[in-house]
Amino acid sequence: MFQNAIPAMLLLALMVGIAFALKWARGRLPGVAGGGNGPALRVLSSLSLGPQQRVVTVQVGQGHDRVCLVLGVAPGSVSALHQMPLPAEAGTPDTDATPGATGFAARLSQLTRPTDAR
Repeated sequence: MFQNAIPAMLLLALMVGIAFALKWARGRLPGVAGGGNGPALRVLSSLSLGPQQRVVTVQVGQGHDRVCLVLGVAPGSVSALHQMPLPAEAGTPDTDATPGATGFAARLSQLTRPTDAR
């Protein structure tokens, strides 16, 4: 009875060992997603300009080091179009911003307001 169970248990142990080895290696290999070694990135918005071109706004960093990048993305290239620091998150939301707008959208609405309304 145990003659058939022993090879199955050895195969199961081998598969579990491989899974743990891959999880361990995932964080240590360069270029593997999920390593946690790079800066914190968050896509704020994306706008399609054509079938293969997009403009993407990305938040890079955390806390006081946050920066918003506006990127042009095309097949085979990514170009930085603009860069600006983001203000530190306040406890109260900005009343002049569009409701529900945060990050780049709120900052953009502040900058595009007519000068007499400021």
